[in-house]
Amino acid sequence: MNYSKIMFSMIMIMGTVLVISSESWLSMWMGLEMNMMAFIPLIYKEKVNSTFESCMIYFLIQSMGSILMLISILMNPFFSISQTLEQELFSMMLTISMVLKMGGPPFHFWFPEILDKMTWPGCFILMTWQKIAPMYILSCIIDLNSLFMSIITPIMVLTGSIGGLNQTSIRKIMGYSSMDHMGWMIVCMKFNNSLWMFYFLIYAIILASIIYTFNFYSTYYINQYSNKSLNFTEKFMIIIAFLSLGGLPPFLGFLPKLIVIQLTIMYNSYIISMILVMTTLITLFYYIRLISSILLINSSTTKWEVPQSMNNVPMTVIITINSMFPLIAIFWL
Repeated sequence: MNYSKIMFSMIMIMGTVLVISSESWLSMWMGLEMNMMAFIPLIYKEKVNSTFESCMIYFLIQSMGSILMLISILMNPFFSISQTLEQELFSMMLTISMVLKMGGPPFHFWFPEILDKMTWPGCFILMTWQKIAPMYILSCIIDLNSLFMSIITPIMVLTGSIGGLNQTSIRKIMGYSSMDHMGWMIVCMKFNNSLWMFYFLIYAIILASIIYTFNFYSTYYINQYSNKSLNFTEKFMIIIAFLSLGGLPPFLGFLPKLIVIQLTIMYNSYIISMILVMTTLITLFYYIRLISSILLINSSTTKWEVPQSMNNVPMTVIITINSMFPLIAIFWL
């Protein structure tokens, strides 16, 4: 057992818990710093130069976000202007620092690049756990800067959907997909400050099932799936997982998107609702492009390929989880 990895994982978890349970901005900043310093050793791999580069990029970007957050916290009591403008400036600076830390548009340029240099487990942690603390801080200040959030949310979903169109790296595609889902979560946060956690939980479950298959088959680019000799169950599992991540009914990923669309209609935000639906169609396009090789190619084997077959238990679990929408919807409604 690698005890150093266990120690850093525990520190990373403690940092996130400290942010969630804090009552002051400085202790939240301390939790974010603990989270950052513990995550960097987890993604570092010896004898792999790309992971060293990703560690440096991540450290620099997170340091910039932390400096901006610290400046906004320390300058808040010293603003000699009206209280309303003071709150607007403070919340805007804090929002920019959190969006920078999460890799959200328009400060997203580092996010796909660092994902492309990491292993799949590191990508999963960066796209899920590392977003919990910044999203929680955004949920604390969402009422102070609703106008700024209304501007930044369409930018997030548009960048996340359009950015993944011309990519061949699956890790970059999943990074842009994460940006799109981030926009959905912020819209959900704006109208109902507790339901975004439900959206985040379902997104993390679906993403875990997809990244498990990518890691098992060592797949990093779109054309690699055409070289895999997959049986029918494996193809079915991958297709269901991607359609669920895209939010296509009757799969599990449709449930949180349905809730967000209902909230936008309830609060008469029809323009945001239309933007969200249209960008989802674009993301579905590049998900379908990614699984088209699995759908269209009946079987393809190569002489030098070592056959790989996943155990039936994880395949059954992934298919069951992503097909649970009708059952959950009955009890939800």
